[in-house]
Amino acid sequence: MARYLVRHAHAGSRSRWDGTDDSLRPLTDKGGRQARALAAALAPTAVGHVVSSPFLRCVETVQPLADERGVSVVTDARLREASPFVPVIDLLADLPDGSVLCSHGDVIPDVITALHRRGMVIVGEPLWNKASVWVVQSDGDEPFATATCWPPPHV
Repeated sequence: MARYLVRHAHAGSRSRWDGTDDSLRPLTDKGGRQARALAAALAPTAVGHVVSSPFLRCVETVQPLADERGVSVVTDARLREASPFVPVIDLLADLPDGSVLCSHGDVIPDVITALHRRGMVIVGEPLWNKASVWVVQSDGDEPFATATCWPPPHV
């Protein structure tokens, strides 16, 4: 079984955002298309919880999946930007297989790198693009045995 770690979809440039609170920066039209494509890709296999950074762009990235599965998006501050990786790893370990977590481009590389240092095998080329998905698989004994990255959907 697997857990899915999603980088939020396209939300435009932070410097071009005219709002004062970056946590409220929404997805762009492209990001919305990416979110719908991610929902289509994840819906057949993601059967657990949908957990997101409280930042709007993350919630909007996984909302189509939650709607498809008939569940709510649960926000968790451990997935916020600039969060340390240990609490995110603990969250990953605590959630059931099939769970989807959405976070940011600074958090996800830290988590994957830390798990790799702890012995997780990375299969294929690491990708850090917006709307990419890390599939973190267990092998029965080890909750973080391998990880493979799906590229962002082409929309």
